[in-house]
Amino acid sequence: MEHLTNKVALVTGAGSGIGREVALLYASSGAKVVVSDINDAAGMETHRMIHHSGGEAVYIHCDTSSATDNEKLVSQSMAQYGALHITCNNAGVGGPIAATGEYPVDGWDKVISINLSGVFYGMRYQIPAILKSGGGAIVNMASILGAVGTASSPAYVAAKHGVLGLTKSAALEYAPKNIRINAVGPGYIKTPLLEGLPKEAINALVKLHPMGRLGLPEEVAQLVLWLSSSDASFITGAYFPVDGGYLAQ
Repeated sequence: MEHLTNKVALVTGAGSGIGREVALLYASSGAKVVVSDINDAAGMETHRMIHHSGGEAVYIHCDTSSATDNEKLVSQSMAQYGALHITCNNAGVGGPIAATGEYPVDGWDKVISINLSGVFYGMRYQIPAILKSGGGAIVNMASILGAVGTASSPAYVAAKHGVLGLTKSAALEYAPKNIRINAVGPGYIKTPLLEGLPKEAINALVKLHPMGRLGLPEEVAQLVLWLSSSDASFITGAYFPVDGGYLAQ
């Protein structure tokens, strides 16, 4: 079903994992998709997949930790399609694993710059374009760790908590102006972020979820699509976990 016909949608971190699935689903739902990533080969592969399935897309390089790159991403999107209605600020990194008293400062700076500042920079330039286009929806990718903590990931947890606060503040500001802004909180999902972990570590992550498995990127993408569509027309400033029961414990 083409929920997003005549809409222009932008996805950061669309070269793999959840971002790729969101971009593919946006396209199959009728949107013109701006595929963005820092990894050009991966982003171009998502672009190719959309075209191969009959969708419409353009690829634009963006380092989301750069305000300038975010500004260029939006301006180039507007130049390409003449509008911007939907964005999914998905790009993120896991960062180092270490206790707070031993955490590398450069690791902190990198995680915060991508996972939190990158979302702010994205919205800073997306919102004026969406307003100019008549309104729309923004979905920010948080995490279950936007709602609770975990040991040895202080930068990631802090950034994702920040994304929730940023989402709520922006949602209140733009609710009267026809822009809905929500956050999604995935549990541990089968994405490249988990690649390279030993089997024992994967099994330990599985056990954290009452459903007894990891989530799939397409399961998160379905929620993002719904929040991006008119089906969620009275929902803004909200946080939606998709976590196999993790936060219910």
